[in-house]
Amino acid sequence: MMKDFIRRALKKSDKLTAEQLKSLLETAAEEIGRLETVLNSLDEGVLVCDQSHRLTMANKYAERCLLSAQEAPGVSVWTLVRDERTAEFLENTLRLNSHIEEKEIDVEINGINRLLSFSILPLVQDKKVSGSLIYFEDITEKRSREARLHRAENLASLTTLAAGVAHEIKNPLGAISIHIQLMQKAMAKNRELFTNAHPDGTDGIGQRPVSTFDVLDKYIDVVNEEVVRLNRIVVDFLFAVRPMDIEPREGSINSIIAELVEFVGPELEQSHITCVLELAENIPRLRLDERFMKQALLNLIKNAQAAMGDSGVLTIRTEEKGGEVLVSICDTGVGISEDNISKIFEPYFTTKETGSGLGLTLVFKIIKEHQGEISVKSREGKASGFNISLPVPQKERRLRVYEASDGGLQ
Repeated sequence: MMKDFIRRALKKSDKLTAEQLKSLLETAAEEIGRLETVLNSLDEGVLVCDQSHRLTMANKYAERCLLSAQEAPGVSVWTLVRDERTAEFLENTLRLNSHIEEKEIDVEINGINRLLSFSILPLVQDKKVSGSLIYFEDITEKRSREARLHRAENLASLTTLAAGVAHEIKNPLGAISIHIQLMQKAMAKNRELFTNAHPDGTDGIGQRPVSTFDVLDKYIDVVNEEVVRLNRIVVDFLFAVRPMDIEPREGSINSIIAELVEFVGPELEQSHITCVLELAENIPRLRLDERFMKQALLNLIKNAQAAMGDSGVLTIRTEEKGGEVLVSICDTGVGISEDNISKIFEPYFTTKETGSGLGLTLVFKIIKEHQGEISVKSREGKASGFNISLPVPQKERRLRVYEASDGGLQ
């Protein structure tokens, strides 16, 4: 190895000519340059610290992602890290000389939240610990792919249950509903017969069976409401697992959003929620099934309204970027915890007392049926934002490229 060669040469340095020493230094410089090139070509961050936790080396990726632009030789590595949470983690770990592998931390890089996985290992040289090696990689896309695969697997498993659920739950619910109606008719007939026989409402001995009729009506109404609620859950479930028969046609996403906002406007005003529309002009037409897309967007708007309660600001934006139309729905509500944010598109996951846990699953499925993607960004106690990307049809892309080249678009 080159290291051994240089060591052997240094032992004979007093016997080397000036030309040989120059050649040796050039060889060493080339080797160091090659190693630096390798490190700087990595898409992972590498930081090396001495035993006093001072930074001795960092590759370009680590500098871009973590380190501040100010050079401060002789200071601890964590004082050079821009992100406070990462700096605190590095300080606590290095001070304790701990060995950490794959610690995941959310870091904001150039205004974008990324998930980094950190490992801190002892740097061993000549069988002695001479410092620490900090290694990290961006696993945002990896986790996103895993989450999408997990959601797809959940949806697939639900499909196998759909037929059984339809027969085992929906049919008995229909029978219960019919018999409740028969009971209500029988109660109404008995009330009529009693009222005709006892106009004063008593049975002749001071009792008032009419009040008993009222109580029974109240109980039956509760049962009826629960049957309706269960039936709605079953319908949502079946809709979530059945293949969607979407009929996409060219349409305007801006028009769909404007219609929805007009529809829910009075309800938002009643909740003291201000709706802000930031719809970009010249948005290309998309291949959409308006029925399903309205359902998905309405569900997100309703979720935002529920998160904000009695007041807040709902912001809906559209823009075209990189051959896609981006739609964002942001609220100023209570936010979503880190534990829940990765689960919100999963079937039956809900934080609402009366929620079915299928609303966002349906949204996810509708967007996927349109070859789109949906993601969420949120911090607990702060605003939440759902971001949808929908592909621009190839025909529209070519048309817009042609117009731009002809000076029609900038």
